[in-house]
Amino acid sequence: MAILSKSREGAKEIIGVVHLLPLPGSPGWKGDLDSVVDHALRDAEALAGGGVDGVIFENFGDVPFLGGPVGPETIAGMAVVIESVANSVEAPFGVNVLRNDAAAALGLAYATGGEFIRVNVHTGAMVTDQGVIEGRAEDTVRRRSGLGAPVKLLADVLVKHAAPLGEQDIRDAAKAAVYRGLADGLIVTGDFTGEEADIGDVKAVKEVVGEGTPVLVGSGVTEGNIGAYLEWADGVIVGTSLKRDGVVSNPVDGARVAGLVAAGRG
Repeated sequence: MAILSKSREGAKEIIGVVHLLPLPGSPGWKGDLDSVVDHALRDAEALAGGGVDGVIFENFGDVPFLGGPVGPETIAGMAVVIESVANSVEAPFGVNVLRNDAAAALGLAYATGGEFIRVNVHTGAMVTDQGVIEGRAEDTVRRRSGLGAPVKLLADVLVKHAAPLGEQDIRDAAKAAVYRGLADGLIVTGDFTGEEADIGDVKAVKEVVGEGTPVLVGSGVTEGNIGAYLEWADGVIVGTSLKRDGVVSNPVDGARVAGLVAAGRG
């Protein structure tokens, strides 16, 4: 199953991250939404121009992240940014509202034409720097059904910057997310932003969920390792390594994007 509408069935998908500057409601908010739009537009254009299959918008600048719902001012600001960029850049897109506001992500994707959302903790419970976050699969899936939203749900498995509440094997977590949480696809990450995922974890997750469920690598993907990951994974979500000098706070570097895409399709 493809995640993105323009992807050929069975094709490996490369999704680039558009890290948004601080939005209304966050401590870093500068009071200028136009600058947030401009920054996001430049990054999205660089990603699309470099050949990615799609992008995902993420409120990465809103640190420290909330463990629960984000404020309405943040959601409204994010909607303006996403709509502005989507009207200018022809690329399928998804939404992730950090740290774990799946309802906001779903509403944003539904309202702006997004094709998927990313949910960091969809099932189970994780100990994070925001405290204990519990998955709300029952709410997210029912909300999507009630809206009739054609939005796919990608769930992280034992997500980065977190540890499970109690011992849990990644295989069991993957099965719970898909068969009990009804996730459409899974994401495997390293321990922190920009850190490589264990390829053994990628292989294990893919083996337990089978060909019917896409598995993506969601951190630490580079031009040098994308080929190895795509031997097992169905796609990748890439942020840090596509930035100038590989620094996450820098703008997207079009040459890095083109190099990674070429390596992933080589």
